[in-house]
Amino acid sequence: MGKWTRRAFITTGVLAGGALAVGVAIRPGHRAPKVAGQVTEDGEVLVSMWVKIDPTNKVTLIAAHSEMGQGAQNALTQMLADELDASWDDTRFLEAPAIDEYANWALGKGFLFGGADIPKALVPTVDGAMLQIMKAMKMQITGGSSSIRATGVYGVRVAGAAAREMLINAASEAWGVPASQLDARDTHIIDAKSGKRAPFAEFALAASQTPPSPTPTLKTPEQFRIMGKSAPRRDIPAKVDGTAMFGIDAQVEGMKHAAILAAPVFGAQLVSVDSTQAEGMAGVSHVVSLDDAVAVVADGYWQASQALKTLDIQWSKTDSDDVSSESLFNQFEQSLAQGIEGGKSSSDVDDGDVEGALADATATVDVTYRVPYLAHACMEPMNATALVTDESCEMWIGTQNPLGFRYDVAAALDMDVENVQIHQHLMGGGFGRRSISDSAVQAAKIAREVGGPVKLIWSREEDVRHDHFRPAVASRFRAALDQNGQIAAWENIYHEKHEPVEAPTIPYTVAAQKIHHVDSPTHVPFGPWRSVDHSQHGFFTEAFFDELAVAAGKDPYEYRMSLLADKPRHQNVLRTAAEAAGWGEQLPRGKGRGISLQESFGSLVAQVVDVSVTAGKVSVDRVVVAVDAGFAVSPDGLTAQMESGVNYGLTAALYGEINIEDGAVKQSNFHDYPMVRMNESPLIETHIINSGEAWGGAGEPGTPGIAPALVNAVFDATGLRVRELPLSKQDFSDFG
Repeated sequence: MGKWTRRAFITTGVLAGGALAVGVAIRPGHRAPKVAGQVTEDGEVLVSMWVKIDPTNKVTLIAAHSEMGQGAQNALTQMLADELDASWDDTRFLEAPAIDEYANWALGKGFLFGGADIPKALVPTVDGAMLQIMKAMKMQITGGSSSIRATGVYGVRVAGAAAREMLINAASEAWGVPASQLDARDTHIIDAKSGKRAPFAEFALAASQTPPSPTPTLKTPEQFRIMGKSAPRRDIPAKVDGTAMFGIDAQVEGMKHAAILAAPVFGAQLVSVDSTQAEGMAGVSHVVSLDDAVAVVADGYWQASQALKTLDIQWSKTDSDDVSSESLFNQFEQSLAQGIEGGKSSSDVDDGDVEGALADATATVDVTYRVPYLAHACMEPMNATALVTDESCEMWIGTQNPLGFRYDVAAALDMDVENVQIHQHLMGGGFGRRSISDSAVQAAKIAREVGGPVKLIWSREEDVRHDHFRPAVASRFRAALDQNGQIAAWENIYHEKHEPVEAPTIPYTVAAQKIHHVDSPTHVPFGPWRSVDHSQHGFFTEAFFDELAVAAGKDPYEYRMSLLADKPRHQNVLRTAAEAAGWGEQLPRGKGRGISLQESFGSLVAQVVDVSVTAGKVSVDRVVVAVDAGFAVSPDGLTAQMESGVNYGLTAALYGEINIEDGAVKQSNFHDYPMVRMNESPLIETHIINSGEAWGGAGEPGTPGIAPALVNAVFDATGLRVRELPLSKQDFSDFG
């Protein structure tokens, strides 16, 4: 997610003391004794970094993944319980502390080596190298749909199988019988010959004395007992009864509250502030000036927010004070033209003679697509609670990267990282936004000025206007069709290369392809947004593909299938969605059906959208989703993530738009940055395919395909081609 590229991993590894070349010296060995005191309580035994067992025979998975509603912690616990052969009722989850030893090396391994067949003898060295790299990058990130496909596959499953072997070997030693005679089942060791049975807890201490194997024998899918089934979500009851603790729920004795206002134009600085009126208001204790923001601290948040409105603030002028969305898109399209006409671009894909095919084409299509900036709009606005003294900082927060936040806060306070402690909480939505530490750093600086604990809460207006936005993008396509209606050439140029690298590529067989990008920097801050660049490029490529199908006189579904002849897995996903949706049926007037196919984060997702256009209004009636994530660890969880991804992407496609005026964000709250409400959510049907391929992600792959399937359905219903989102900008008054 965001900026952790393969190049960054490798570069950081080299800078971290040549870790990749050291070999045996970087093998992680038995690391549990180093951290046992930080993750265990009385009587608990840390069998390995990932697994602890208490005297009542409860097993806890310790993993560096945050919970923001996606259910990853539950699915990871299923993976541990299955490989360990523990009872589901006996297993628990503990989020790893924000310390270097819990940097998420398994995520790095999955990202760099996913699917690679690493020789067994080299696995310890690779694991050690990944640990050093992730330590250097301060990475405990939850993002990139990596929890299951990386941490789960390379960390949790291995940890569970290794702990199982360790416990069996300890029981073998204690009972004086061969390990081959023993088995594990329901959190117990069983002697098949004698029928003897004892809980894991009886052997935990002895097992913890030996290092875990980095290459234990893993189960095959037919041996799974818990994976592949829908285990009850452990986090739901507390969220229903209100006892769940989110970052905004933190309570610290003596705590005050802060409200903040940042410079409206990104890059502007604070020049002066007159706080006379605010300082005289009841409950107000401090007015704190930061470089680009001002905060008011009071006994309660309402008092602080009301006092904030009375400040007379002067901000510095910037070179971006006259920038607007219109001027930015003019800049983008000029950059695209220069990239094509002046050759000033960087290639992502360059195969075949694109220019020759365009010159010889029977027909050409040349169009530009656009998407605006988007905010994350998490249900829980940004917040952080901090207590800072001369020697230390404690922080209560929900974050997608606790270790990274710890380092960021330490740097901002010029404090040793060992003196900063992060108390992690649940998150009311993340979507990439909570991987950025701006609000945490602000809270720490404010608390240092106050000299006591302070809870900083961003207003919804601050949350919308000072996000790190999904970038606005313009993407131009040129394609050539031959006399048979086949795509002879595909060219796509867009501005700003972000991540992941494969986002603008297409799965279809086209002999001549050129996909390239140009730089067109802006002053607007950007950050990872659910499915990152797939969310833009999924719309661009799949909507444009439909244009080509229509230009060729082909059915959009059949056209896709014909160009996926060498990709049976893609065809199967596409076919499953099309057949379930009733593709090819005659639809009544005013209704339309559109389709899309997207590969992202190791998963394949096809979507078919049904729309109605009535009295000039587009409504989404049904979405059929087919998803192949290799294997569904938790079918209910995978279904929920597809539904969530669809609605998140649908909000963006229908309504999402952040406009820039006079250098600043125009929108402020849900009245002018609306969300899809419950009554607008379509019927969503999810069809899961367990193909047996490498396991993919779930949190993000449901988002990229909804916008193109939607606009393709709108074209089917109206004949109007939508190339710019959101749909609310379009005039459908002549239809329905």
